[in-house]
Amino acid sequence: MTKTYTIIAKKSGERIDALLAMEIEDLSRSQAVRLIEQGAVTLNSATVKKNHKVTEGEVFTARISQPEDETVLPEDIPLDIVYEDEELIVINKPRGMVVHPAAGHTRGTLVNALLYHCRENLSTIGGENRPGIVHRIDKDTSGLIIAAKNDYAHKYLSAQLADRSLSRVYEAVVYGSFREDSGSIDKPIGRSPADRKKMAVTEKNSRPAVTHYELISRYKGFCHVRCRLETGRTHQIRVHMAYIGHPVLGDLTYGRKRPEKGITGQCLHSKSLKFIHPKTQLPMELESELPKYFTDVIKRLGNPE
Repeated sequence: MTKTYTIIAKKSGERIDALLAMEIEDLSRSQAVRLIEQGAVTLNSATVKKNHKVTEGEVFTARISQPEDETVLPEDIPLDIVYEDEELIVINKPRGMVVHPAAGHTRGTLVNALLYHCRENLSTIGGENRPGIVHRIDKDTSGLIIAAKNDYAHKYLSAQLADRSLSRVYEAVVYGSFREDSGSIDKPIGRSPADRKKMAVTEKNSRPAVTHYELISRYKGFCHVRCRLETGRTHQIRVHMAYIGHPVLGDLTYGRKRPEKGITGQCLHSKSLKFIHPKTQLPMELESELPKYFTDVIKRLGNPE
């Protein structure tokens, strides 16, 4: 099976192999180089060299041969449905559930559950492995996530993500204490130059990323914070909080390398969503309760300072 990707250069001067690695999920720079050398990357039907410097607006096509995917099957997995109508469904995803099938996770995902619950009523824009998925949250992040039931709703909601009018608010427990009660982190995020499996604050092959935060409570050695995403980069809150010296509790990738307070996996919850409904054009605001794992952590922190 061959998957085809269309990549549009958003700025001039970067190398095509770096652009591919940044734009195509799970593609390393060395893999991008091999694709280019194999002639699988074209610009206006002509092959390119790996050191080609892109110009803003250039449109590249990349064709990647992959083994046949296992068929994504519906599974009768219970869903915590916060809202549902003919256009969309909002799920309160449990911590530990993968959003869509990928290598090593072909069963038990949110998509498997949605295929069973929604039957044929999911948008096709995300492809066979991601039907309906408008945005993602990490496996060990809990909370609200939207799925679209048709392509129009998907495009409408995606446009709100792009123009930053779709509001996403998270709550987290982070290490350390803040002097200020609120602040903003405006630092670009891209693939880590040291580890391609991780993201990092970097000026190289990155995108703008803005996270606003405010304190809810202070504890000895920890803080309970609220984070509002202005942009939606991969692992954004986890990367930004670690960058300012306040990694998310339980985040073994960007924070401390051992479990603490009885939690493995980040203490991070997608608490609320605000958006304009694609059909009614009315504003919607949805919230979820903090899950038990999160409230248990708060209890273990003791009394607020």
